[in-house]
Amino acid sequence: MKNRVKFINLGLIDFKKAWDFQEDIFKKSIDLKIQFRDGKTDKLPEHHLIFCQHPHVYTLGKSGSEQNLLIGETILKQKGAAYYKINRGGDITYHGPGQLVAYPILDLDQFFTDIHKYMRFLEEAIILTLKEFGIKAGRVKGLTGVWIDGGSPNERKICAMGVKSSRWVTMHGLALNVNPDLGYFNNIIPCGITDKAVTSMEKELGGTVDFEQVALILKEKLAQVFEFEYKN
Repeated sequence: MKNRVKFINLGLIDFKKAWDFQEDIFKKSIDLKIQFRDGKTDKLPEHHLIFCQHPHVYTLGKSGSEQNLLIGETILKQKGAAYYKINRGGDITYHGPGQLVAYPILDLDQFFTDIHKYMRFLEEAIILTLKEFGIKAGRVKGLTGVWIDGGSPNERKICAMGVKSSRWVTMHGLALNVNPDLGYFNNIIPCGITDKAVTSMEKELGGTVDFEQVALILKEKLAQVFEFEYKN
């Protein structure tokens, strides 16, 4: 029997509000797992997949360096951007309108207990989504995320990833650049990598991309790769 996942589309939402929303589900899932382990319940956590966009914001992961944010508080305000230190892995990244953010909150005990495999599955769903739009993407050895022209001097990142897991429950996730303002990436050293460019579907295809169509296809590809189905 396939795992069933509850899909939630939060639309354009403040990063902190979405983070709090994730944390609430995440903590409840972990509490339920502890109760299940202790024989106090026969219920396992539900799985969730959240899609959203954020107003301009920079987020710094636990292993990141604040030096990778290249602007100060005054310029942040001028650009209408927020800044948060958060509890995912990875370094600094940017989120903004036109970028599709996906937050899977899955109990991997019900899938597979392998974070490396989990990250590769997320990447695969993005690669398959981009393929539907005629964009050939792949991986770069030793780096997370999804890249165009990987292994060449012109390699560029189109999707960033950073996750947290506890007791095999996941949160945070991925950010696919569909039609964002790429100029905001100039204010950081994305993911702490100094010699790699950032791109978007819009830039690769030379025109604005149907955001809702991308979201629909990614939703389908995630279900395909992880072999789950959506709850009605």
